[in-house]
Amino acid sequence: MGRVRRVLRRPAVIGVLVAGVLAVTAGLVWFQPWKLWVDETVREAVPTAAGAARPGGGTDGVRTLATGELISHEHRTSGSVRILQLPDGSRVLRLEHLDTSNGPDVKVLLSDAPVKPGEDGWRVFDDGAHRSLGSLKGNKGDQNYVVPADVDLSRYTSVSIWCDRFDVSFGATALKPVQG
Repeated sequence: MGRVRRVLRRPAVIGVLVAGVLAVTAGLVWFQPWKLWVDETVREAVPTAAGAARPGGGTDGVRTLATGELISHEHRTSGSVRILQLPDGSRVLRLEHLDTSNGPDVKVLLSDAPVKPGEDGWRVFDDGAHRSLGSLKGNKGDQNYVVPADVDLSRYTSVSIWCDRFDVSFGATALKPVQG
């Protein structure tokens, strides 16, 4: 035991131990691995006016402008996307039945990138025109994201659940305009 104490008292050994603890701490902060085991479920109702939702989830006067079904990229992802226009003219991107992984710094992006299956589609959504609608509220459930009035939806053809920390898409969909 005395031999171990002598080794641990050396400045070089102390420096290596301190550096190791700092590296592990930085890695934990950066990767946030506990999020892989923690699900956050959000259950927002379909909005009927900017910032409002009807009790019981009614959708009077709400028009669907575009739809899409999410495909998996880096992480298994499923659910649907709708762009809604509310009676007051405001627009909302709605994720329904979302099921994906949790992660650090995950965003909802509108993008002009084409949706490609497999690894070819993982890293393209921030290459061209893109607009973040904010941080993902939860990795499961139904959620609404306001589409700012200055966003020209004709420029954006896809939606990605995007991990900004690692520049990778968890899942994405092409937006298909609804006629009528």
